[in-house]
Amino acid sequence: MTAEFEHLVAEYERFRAGVRSADDRFAGLGTMQQQLTELRASAASADGDVTVVTGPGGAVLDVKFTEAALAKGPQALSATLLATLREAVGEAARRQAVIVEENMGDDFGLVDQVLETQAVAFGTTVEELRSKLTEETAEPAPQDFSEQRVLRPADPPPAPPAAGPSAGDRFLRNLFDEED
Repeated sequence: MTAEFEHLVAEYERFRAGVRSADDRFAGLGTMQQQLTELRASAASADGDVTVVTGPGGAVLDVKFTEAALAKGPQALSATLLATLREAVGEAARRQAVIVEENMGDDFGLVDQVLETQAVAFGTTVEELRSKLTEETAEPAPQDFSEQRVLRPADPPPAPPAAGPSAGDRFLRNLFDEED
């Protein structure tokens, strides 16, 4: 009976260790969610004429053009914009992978998987992308928002008129006043 009891105690201890490990991992989920929500990545074209800012999931948050970019013509501007979009979205994906790996552990090699996939998609090497990842996490590039914005936040809704009650309100008031 003692050997069986010791076996059960050992099983219970292993179970508790697993629960503690899961608790430790899930304790950081709120922090991870906050970091992912606040994630911003930006990329500028080689000539600096196009800048793209992305957020979580590679969502495009802002696109800026200089006057020189607009003067290039539609084909050149389109090519520059697409290349800059790819870079900004790629940076956001790399940063997301780092955040998830820092909070959940590197059991799955998420960052390595992202780097390998991007290397194939972008026609580059994992080492080159890894060096960008080190640069991105070291110090974010300062953002210059002085240029013309392409995507603007929606205008606030117009304020309601400050006039007195509407004709409908007056009608309803008169209707109820007459019934008394």
